[in-house]
Amino acid sequence: MEYTDFPETPFITDKISMRFLKNKLIYLLYVRDNVLYVAASNPEDYDVLDAIKIATGFEVKALKARDDDISRAIEQHYKVGQSSVDEIIGDIAPHDLDGGINDEDIDHLRDMASEAPVVRLVNHIMSTAIGCRASDIHIEPFEKILKVRYRIDDILHEREVLPRSLQAAVVSRVKILANLNIAERRLPQDGKINARLGGKDIDLRVATVPTVHGEGIVIRILDRGGLVLDLRELGLIGENKRKFEYMITKPHGMILVTGPTGSGKTTTLYAALEKLNTSDRKIITIEDPVEYQLEGINQIQVKPQIGLTFANGLRNIVRQDPDIILVGEIRDRETAEIAIHAALTGHLVFSTLHTNDAAGAITRLVEMGLTDYLLASTLIGVVAQRLFRRICANCKKAVAPNELEMNELKGIMRGDIKDVKIYKGEGCKECVSTGYWGRIAAFEILVVDDNIRALILKSPGANTIKSAAVNSGMTTLKEDSLRMVIDGTTTMEEVIRVIQEG
Repeated sequence: MEYTDFPETPFITDKISMRFLKNKLIYLLYVRDNVLYVAASNPEDYDVLDAIKIATGFEVKALKARDDDISRAIEQHYKVGQSSVDEIIGDIAPHDLDGGINDEDIDHLRDMASEAPVVRLVNHIMSTAIGCRASDIHIEPFEKILKVRYRIDDILHEREVLPRSLQAAVVSRVKILANLNIAERRLPQDGKINARLGGKDIDLRVATVPTVHGEGIVIRILDRGGLVLDLRELGLIGENKRKFEYMITKPHGMILVTGPTGSGKTTTLYAALEKLNTSDRKIITIEDPVEYQLEGINQIQVKPQIGLTFANGLRNIVRQDPDIILVGEIRDRETAEIAIHAALTGHLVFSTLHTNDAAGAITRLVEMGLTDYLLASTLIGVVAQRLFRRICANCKKAVAPNELEMNELKGIMRGDIKDVKIYKGEGCKECVSTGYWGRIAAFEILVVDDNIRALILKSPGANTIKSAAVNSGMTTLKEDSLRMVIDGTTTMEEVIRVIQEG
């Protein structure tokens, strides 16, 4: 079968000329697991494949494609990427910036970072990231190359390998856009870029870090129009949705959302605030950082360097006559105590913790030093969550589960399951051959009822609390994630990957 799904952004390298690609009818597709995949007119021309391997340093796998498809793809997709890279190499490589830059070189570096080829390359990197739905851009210097990777649906994908000599110019260009000090290369710096890319208003958070091979950069992409706050779209359905809506309509008390970094906690909290954001309520948040600006909500950015911590900010928020308070994270006993006091005095308080499950959040607060009677009287409930990649709808297919998958499904399915089907994505152009498109959350919602409240007063372990909650009808994270496997939302491999990481 001939390959036809040519990505609009090819793998870019200065090691292989455009003339070679056109003459040999080769299209560089992408790098995955240190293997460079190429579309080739003759995938058995091992001399050509060996030449690519030697030039790039990657193992090479060739996929058969039609001559006219390759030629058309080269003409369409290499115009922006490769020509820009070729121009930049011609303009910048002779300057040999790798040897270090002294104070007299800073003006020259600033000028070079503003040259058209460098500007086009950085714009190309950012536009490509937006086009492939990346959440982060990683620009990483190594001894001989500058690697560009995009995090798409929680997985890093290598898309471009640039000459090492471009590192100073590319990093300086990003630092100029983020209003960072281009002369400071010994210390990490943080900045922000407001841009309009692909017709969208985008906020870019920039973080630099010094490495042994020069400064590396991670750019977090925040699409102002891409924030999904619909509970069903987030993954809250059925009984979990009912419990969540029940908890957030309480007039006062504390609700916690727990999970590892990047598990969607902030989005879930924003969704709750969106439902509660009416003209008769005052909502104030204190966050680190403020990821998205919400209309009609007072948001405060933590600034530890001037003493504006979660604890100090929260202490002042309660004087602003709020109805609802969101504390980005409870990191210490002081913040926890102020949050509990706010909940006791008639406020609805939301916050997050880093624990593996819902019951663990209760014992974590006790370990911080909160008294069990205060916790029992203020805690409304705990939401634990994880994010899973969705199966791509364009290449989704039904498959029979293997023995391991069948054993996992037996735990939550009743009756005969021998004919059950699960689903996987075959990989296509839409999902960049990953089989996944977008993400969705699985939830574990622990409502603090009279039984759980009485149990908290006895200071039990997390397992005891979890068992009691399950007996009262709580769906565990694993059960909710396996439900998504059965209904074709995600795969068993994805569930195993995420649960093991969590």
